[in-house]
Amino acid sequence: MGLLDRLSARRDTDAPVAPVVLDTGVPQFPTKALRKLLSSLTSREAPVLLDLGPVIGSNLSFFGEQLGCKIFYEDIYAELDRYVKAGTLDELPGYLGRRFTQADASVDGILCWDLLEYLDKASAQVLADQLTRILRPEGSLLAFFSTIQPRDLTYTKFIIADESNLKYRTYPAARGRQAVLANRDIIRLFAGLRVSDSFLMKNNVREILFRKPSYEVR
Repeated sequence: MGLLDRLSARRDTDAPVAPVVLDTGVPQFPTKALRKLLSSLTSREAPVLLDLGPVIGSNLSFFGEQLGCKIFYEDIYAELDRYVKAGTLDELPGYLGRRFTQADASVDGILCWDLLEYLDKASAQVLADQLTRILRPEGSLLAFFSTIQPRDLTYTKFIIADESNLKYRTYPAARGRQAVLANRDIIRLFAGLRVSDSFLMKNNVREILFRKPSYEVR
């Protein structure tokens, strides 16, 4: 089975899982990929985690308590907003190519969330290349991809309830999601990584866990 086939079918041995709403009114949905990311990090001593979203205090506490890991935050959503409002999106790929100062193979895990869906093709490719560069062999990257095109101008804050559940809140965005990424496009973005797990949820989101092999992918 090829990589594209694996991405399309890998979890499709598990039934899609639907989001639920807590009594507090905060939407929550089950996550399987997060638990697998945590499992890969616990096998490492003093793991390093990179989160590409805004700082969320409860997430910071969760990873500190569960893993005792070192966490870096790089809120690329905020940077994207800045370029959109300034009308300089053509400069975003160059910025992303310089943005990450981490050394090669220096990060054990990356939380990409749904960021790639808001980027143009050139920016998405530069970001994917940078994340692949800084990820250590056998390191993991978690990303979300919608299967339908949302029309609202919002970003999403993903809040960890526990290792199996995520809450989420939306907040205003200067730019909406771009074209839905096909499986083949996702594979091409992360040509240096392997799809470890893929889970399709009933809220039309696919969560994908990528793993960097200990050998070079060709």
